[in-house]
Amino acid sequence: MKLSIIILNYNVRYFLELCLKSVRAATQNLDAEIIVVDNHSQDDSCEMVKALFPEVTLIENSENFGFSKGNNIGVAQATGDYLCFLNPDTVVAEDTFELLLQFANSKKNLGIVGCKLINGSGKFLPESKRNLPDIKVAVKKFMGINKPYYAAHIQEESIQKVDVLVGAFMLMEQSVFHQIGSFDERYFMYGEDIDLSYCALKAGFENYYFGKTTVIHFKGESTLKDKNYALQFFNAMQLFYKKHFKRNRLFDMFVYLGIKTLHVFRKSPKITNIKPKYYVLVSNNMIQKLQNALDKKLILFSEEVAIDREAQVIFDANVLSYKEIIQEIELNKYNTSFKILPDKAHFILGSDNGVSRGEVLEFDKIKYNLKKPMIFS
Repeated sequence: MKLSIIILNYNVRYFLELCLKSVRAATQNLDAEIIVVDNHSQDDSCEMVKALFPEVTLIENSENFGFSKGNNIGVAQATGDYLCFLNPDTVVAEDTFELLLQFANSKKNLGIVGCKLINGSGKFLPESKRNLPDIKVAVKKFMGINKPYYAAHIQEESIQKVDVLVGAFMLMEQSVFHQIGSFDERYFMYGEDIDLSYCALKAGFENYYFGKTTVIHFKGESTLKDKNYALQFFNAMQLFYKKHFKRNRLFDMFVYLGIKTLHVFRKSPKITNIKPKYYVLVSNNMIQKLQNALDKKLILFSEEVAIDREAQVIFDANVLSYKEIIQEIELNKYNTSFKILPDKAHFILGSDNGVSRGEVLEFDKIKYNLKKPMIFS
């Protein structure tokens, strides 16, 4: 087996379905396996996987073990030479894994490789490439000064060495993963990707950012970015510094008090949900059942349609590739918002920002016309 893709899921059934459909399309020509580890979801995620993806290895945990232990459980079942850790609220292009495996095979001493991530409105996610958060950088990050935290010196579409990659998408050899010690299970959520990246560097491996393929990470779907998130993140950072940068008791106490204090003064981010005045469907025919479920006018895209920022564009993945959809969202030349209709699905979903739950809209099942439409790039 060349590649094992491990997806850790917790209560994001619809985003998981979209993710798996994009992964299925991206592994058609690969010797790959897909492993979904479910951390005791209370929705019907597991039933959906069993019904729609019988080829997927599903592991149903009896409780929520967190990110690190959940992924380690998945690795224990993996047979691939390479591992890819993938969030369930992501969408990959059809050639994403092929490009990254080609790159990985060309590099000696490779640690972890990540790719370009954008959110659901097409904005680049700077956590795709990060610097090592030493004490000075981390304090600035906690105070809202983000520039030193992110590897801004690396161009978004370049390929360069980088210190830290994000856990939403990490690819590496399985032998390297075990050599550097796997995910530290003391991290329940947050910080584990920083720790693993740094462990790879300390072991003498080189991490890379690969900006030649783009993946959507809805980001706000897995966890809401509020004060509880801040507290968990700061606690994870405290563990990271204690593990890797411990100096003396006085300094440790200063860091401890700083972390405990900073989360109290951190403001919850403002959430702005975009309310479109009409919808534009990029498909080859009008889907009446979708129109009936919407509260605004639905227009079928054509050369005559003038799209503006008051519209929300719905991409039909039954007739468009996921790569085409990602490219259109990344381009976002109309400065609008987006939803995706997954192939052979009866719902649309998307997320307009990185802090709130995404929006899912179900409608009655339909029959699909697979004739390819024109797209507007």
